[in-house]
Amino acid sequence: MAIPASGAISLTTIQTEFGGTDPIGLNEYYAGGANVGSGTSGTNGAVPSSGQIAISNFYGTAAAEFITASGGTIYTSGDYKYHKFTGNGTFTVNTVGNASGSDTIAYLVVAGGGAGGARHGGGGGAGGLSYHTGKAASVGSLTVTIGAGGTFRRSGSNGQSGNRGINSSFWSTTSNGGGGGKSYTDDVASSGGSGGGGGGQANTSAGTATQANTGGATGYGYAGGVGSSSNPDAGGGGGAGAVGGAAPTNQVGGIGRQYSTFATATSSGASGYYAGGGGGGDDGGVAYSGGTGGGGAGGGTGNNGVNGSTNTGGGAGGTRGGSNVNANGGNGGSGIVIISYKYQ
Repeated sequence: MAIPASGAISLTTIQTEFGGTDPIGLNEYYAGGANVGSGTSGTNGAVPSSGQIAISNFYGTAAAEFITASGGTIYTSGDYKYHKFTGNGTFTVNTVGNASGSDTIAYLVVAGGGAGGARHGGGGGAGGLSYHTGKAASVGSLTVTIGAGGTFRRSGSNGQSGNRGINSSFWSTTSNGGGGGKSYTDDVASSGGSGGGGGGQANTSAGTATQANTGGATGYGYAGGVGSSSNPDAGGGGGAGAVGGAAPTNQVGGIGRQYSTFATATSSGASGYYAGGGGGGDDGGVAYSGGTGGGGAGGGTGNNGVNGSTNTGGGAGGTRGGSNVNANGGNGGSGIVIISYKYQ
């Protein structure tokens, strides 16, 4: 219980709230010391960490209480806990804590990436990415849904556009699955969290990004790169950090966004990047790279596009297949949700 914001309080009142030993001395209660947490603040502002200190500095202050929660795979790093979900599950807040300890969470929601196209196929767009910090916690259980990556489609000997990735969601936030890479044959799946790359020679326009801000979270997604109208080179898929590369010069996948603290603490992501787009298919032997953050590389003539990396939301690589060239676009990478809060 917090110390009153005004009126008469004593050293005993402070000791009851923050602990300590007898005989009681105010020098036991500097912020950042054994009893009072760093940054403790009340009616009269921050409790001093050194120098002059008075009983009135403790009006409206409270001992630190912290969030406790369960669900997913739990990692600890420094003063923070991280809950990583790579499949559907439930995140349960058991106690909320307070402002002196912790009463808010941060989270990252990444959807499944799009598949690559195969006949003059564009790279798959990355899954939409949403990030929220300072979300007020409350006791209860919250559903976590992890989207799968989009799958490659084939109709007879003709490679088709890639399928979209599947949405991921947590709390009031939804991230949209990445758009599939277009192909010479069709463009049915090109728009998504980040857009799929345009096809070569036909259906060359880039897929658009559909990721919006939801539930107070900031959403990220970029369009794919355009395909070439003069040859079979296709555009790269968009990423959470940049548009996909345009054909015919540099059809790489768009880069993802970096959250190195989450990645370091939970052993996930490539250098902390998530939601990179897939590389576009190329008429020559060039395998254009996927965007950092799980994007798969595109294939040159006759080579399969590379799958997006699992649990990054990476888009898959497209390829230069055709009616007489049997090559497949890759499958998109599945999504991920990571939740963090201060626990001590």
